[in-house]
Amino acid sequence: MEVLDPSVSRDDLPLCVNDYIEKDVIEQTPSDTKSCLKARYTLGFLGFLGFALVYAMRVNLSVAIVSMVNQTAFPDNDDNNTSNVCPKVNPINGTFIPSAGEFNWDEKTQGVILGAFFLGYVSTNVPGGRLAEKVGGKLVYGLGVFLTAVLTVISPIAARWGLVPFLVVRVAEGFTEGVTFPAMHSMLANWVPPLERNKFGAIVYAGSNFGTIISLPLSGWLCSLELWGGWPLAFYLFGGLGIVWYVFWQIFIYDTPAEHARIDPQEKAYIEACVEKKDESDDPGVPWISIFTSLPMWAIAITQCGQSWAFYTLLTELPTYMDKILHFDVQQDAFLSTLPYLTSWLVGLAISSFADALLARQILSPLTSFKLWNTVASVGPSLSFIGAIWAGCDRMTVMLMLAGLGSLQGAVYAGTQMNHIALAPRYAGTLYGLTNAAANVCGFLAPYVIGRLVDGHETLPRWHTVFWMAAGINMATNCFYLLFASASEQPWSND
Repeated sequence: MEVLDPSVSRDDLPLCVNDYIEKDVIEQTPSDTKSCLKARYTLGFLGFLGFALVYAMRVNLSVAIVSMVNQTAFPDNDDNNTSNVCPKVNPINGTFIPSAGEFNWDEKTQGVILGAFFLGYVSTNVPGGRLAEKVGGKLVYGLGVFLTAVLTVISPIAARWGLVPFLVVRVAEGFTEGVTFPAMHSMLANWVPPLERNKFGAIVYAGSNFGTIISLPLSGWLCSLELWGGWPLAFYLFGGLGIVWYVFWQIFIYDTPAEHARIDPQEKAYIEACVEKKDESDDPGVPWISIFTSLPMWAIAITQCGQSWAFYTLLTELPTYMDKILHFDVQQDAFLSTLPYLTSWLVGLAISSFADALLARQILSPLTSFKLWNTVASVGPSLSFIGAIWAGCDRMTVMLMLAGLGSLQGAVYAGTQMNHIALAPRYAGTLYGLTNAAANVCGFLAPYVIGRLVDGHETLPRWHTVFWMAAGINMATNCFYLLFASASEQPWSND
């Protein structure tokens, strides 16, 4: 077993090496290799780059769509009444003025385009996790990134063919990317010892923040170029890098330490002593009924939904808010939009290392740790939205709120992100697929609801309603997690 003695309640016990306690005797484990070039670090680095690329390919549209749409095709509802909109700022010398876009897409259509990705994304989370458990995460994760890259490269062609072909490509891109998170979760369960999981998971999954940090300003700069129309470059660059990444993934990554041809024997022995081995001949199948009737699983899924609503409000709508309400130009917009993700990335790495240190010293139990950091990850961004409402048209204060308090979203890596492995290491990919699919339904609903709410009327009151909604949903769902979360392996069966 990879968690604690099943004869006792384990939620309030400290996590230790091998996750096993028998009174005061802790089972001896081999020491880790002293080499700096560890096989699991290679997995972490390439996994980090993979998530950076898939997020870059996901969010570049949030910036590119500002240049793709012909803004003069629709009436400008802005005025200088600061009770409804913010006053426009005179552009400084050198400020980029985008050319008229190619596409006549209104706000509702843009909301559908931004949300179309998630229709495909949510459909492959569960199959992707289960497939990774059966055939290995290397194949599933690798193909997920590679096929997403190919679809990204052909996106400009599809857009120029028409709205429907472009929507089909965006849905297909979500379909291929949907397997990446659950597949990686399955790999982490095989490769990472328990006391390294918070920090390791933060490093790997923080690739999504890093990809956003790189993609937003770089996409804004590419959109300002005249080469090939500007905005298509944002798709060609990141798609091409994803194809190159796939070559390195195939060469250096293996599904398990036992299969790795070049791993240090000492590192292999250490990992296999810390991580529960899976017996492929003894797989009774996923205990679906037990999972769907498990309150701890519902706790993870519901709180992830709230956090995703807040996250995707920023991810898909912040560039539009900064353009329409705060009146940043496209290059300023793209650069400043990265700040919440940069600070969240740095804070997430720091908190996850701190959380692992507290667990190793047995200062916090696993359950207390999950609840504490998940609360930080929910309350911080919610307060940042409220702060942005309070700041009104003060552009710098708005960004300070979103990048300051919003950075606490990074605590999620020490919160719910590793909770699935604690509940059932064998089915970590499937569990993550279930909760991630549920959470990313919000990825479609958030931009769609915002598009309907704003509906061409870019005013402060309407956007403040958007922010209040995100803050309220985020904090309310965290309350459910505090009530029903668990950190112990669940006694699920197929009966």
